[in-house]
This record gives sequence, structure tokens and C-alpha cells, in this order.
Amino acid sequence: MNTRNFTHTLLAVGLLALGLATHAVAADLPGKGVKVLPLQSNLVEETFQTLLVSRALEKLGYDVSPIKEVAYPTAHIAVANGDATFMANHWNPHHAEFYKNAGGDAKLSRKGVYSAGAAQGYMIDKKTADQYKITKISQLTDPKLARLFDTTGDGKANLVGPSAGWGGEAVVEHQLTTFKLRDTVTYTQGNYPALIADTVARFKAGKPVLYYAWTPYWLSNVMRPGQESVWLEVPFSAMPGVQAGTDTKMSNGNNYGFPVNNEYIVANKVFVEKNPAAAKLFEIMVLPIGDISSQNRRLNDGENKQRDIERHTDGWIKGHQKTFDGWIAQAMAAAK
Repeated sequence: MNTRNFTHTLLAVGLLALGLATHAVAADLPGKGVKVLPLQSNLVEETFQTLLVSRALEKLGYDVSPIKEVAYPTAHIAVANGDATFMANHWNPHHAEFYKNAGGDAKLSRKGVYSAGAAQGYMIDKKTADQYKITKISQLTDPKLARLFDTTGDGKANLVGPSAGWGGEAVVEHQLTTFKLRDTVTYTQGNYPALIADTVARFKAGKPVLYYAWTPYWLSNVMRPGQESVWLEVPFSAMPGVQAGTDTKMSNGNNYGFPVNNEYIVANKVFVEKNPAAAKLFEIMVLPIGDISSQNRRLNDGENKQRDIERHTDGWIKGHQKTFDGWIAQAMAAAK
């Protein structure tokens, strides 16, 4: 055999070995051949944390479909019934009613806190709070104070609240009645992001604003609590439905009317039982709430296209490579 043919033979053998090795590695991936469908609401602010889970699943070999947008109540039912695989934006206890109605622990898996310490409640601009000494939502039973937040000219305060189907709307409706605010406060409901854009514009024009808010969300980086805005306390804890009787007072003694929530990855129970690697991944992934807020601020600053969010996600992985690789290693180990 001449040198040229010998070299070609070595190269061919090497490529074949590499191909076989690559095939072996691919075959060893626990998610090979398994399709996954992630769900989220229509809030673009949820895409980052959902896409991060998808990236990790892809690393494990799963065939992950593009994220599908579905309202929270429907999403829980779809995951429970196996029509979808997971959602990474389940708030507990905020979505407890949806979880229960979809079948609860019998049909869903919810293990490990994905992002901890999400707050929500009622807020007003700090200028108005300081000027009129408003610290509690119950003070708006006073028609004179309520009129400060009138945006429609009917003499009642307009409270920009959560959209229908979010879960928070039931709390707001319950508390408006319980705190006897119906005569002086109107619940303004619709497209929350659009309503909040109008709220920020009113604030920048120097007008009083009253709105429901939560963290993590870009708004907390614009209307910063304690600087441009303040949380309003409620007179006492008052939660509806399955959360009735919940004490919403925080460890610092403040009571903003909603319990502090943790965000979970909720998945179809049959899927996690058949896929221990994915089950372990869902349980151990942790995303700091501040990282979500920072990414959400970038969205609000204009980096809100799908390719932007993919860049944000890949950038987060690169910046936390050791953590990400650790998740994958633990998930792989769980599959053996």
C-alpha cells in the first residue's frame, strides 16, 4: 500500500470511529426520541425562564418543540392530560386553584423551587403616597383620596389589575368586596402590559397612579419600590377559594394582601415517571428572581424579539456554565 492510500485509509477509519463515537454518545442521551412540548402564557416575560428549561432538555437529547402560548387554567389542564409536557411559570400558591382543578398531585409533578420569593400586591406612586400619607389600600374608601386616582372622570379610583385568567383577578375581586372598596374603586382589567404602559406614561406626566404589580417583572426596575413607588398594605389577610385562611403577612410584619410565591416547573406526572432525567432536571433547576427581572428589563428596553430572548438565554448559560453543566450531569446520573 502506498503512503497516499495508507493515509486515506487511516483518515477513513478515524472518521468512522468518530462517527460511531458520536452516534454512541447520542444514543446514550436519555431524551433521545422523546418529544417535549413546553407551554407558557402570552407574557413575553415568561419566555426566558421557559426557554432555559428547553435548552437543558435539548442538552439531554429531548426533541423540544417551540413554546406554545396558552392561558394558565388551560395550560395546567393540558399538562395534566399529557397534551403538553411542562410549564415553567407555575406560581404556588397563586396558581393553586388551577393546579387543583387540573387534577393536582395525581396528574401533575411539582418538585423543587425554580425561582423563589415572588411578591405581588397593590402599588401607588411615592409622590402621592408621601403627600397624602397613603399607606393602606383601605384608605381609598375615602372618596377624596380615591378621586386622586380617577382616570375616567367618574370620581372613582381606577385600579389597573391582573388580566383575566391569571389567578390574581379572583383575589382582587374578593378584596375589593371584603375591604368595602366597591363604592370608590373600579377594577380596570384588560391587556395588562398595555394598561401598565399607559400607567407609566401617566406617572411620567406627574399624575397619580394605582396598580397591581408583581416581581419579577420589568416594571419593578422602572417604578422601583421605595423610590418611584410604594406597596400598599391591606388591613388584614383575605384570600379566596383554596387559599382562604392564608396569612399573607410577611416576615417583616408588612401585609400586601398576597402571600409570597415560589415559581415551579410543573410537568405531566406520567412523563416524569417515564423520564427520570427530565424529572431530576425539573427538580434541581434554580433561576434567581433578580436574573429574571434583569432580563425582563432588557425586553422592555426593546430587546424583545425571539432572537433577542434566545441570545439572553444562551448568554445566561454561558455566564453560569458550571451551574448549567451540573444540572445536566445530575439529570444524566438520574437516568442510569
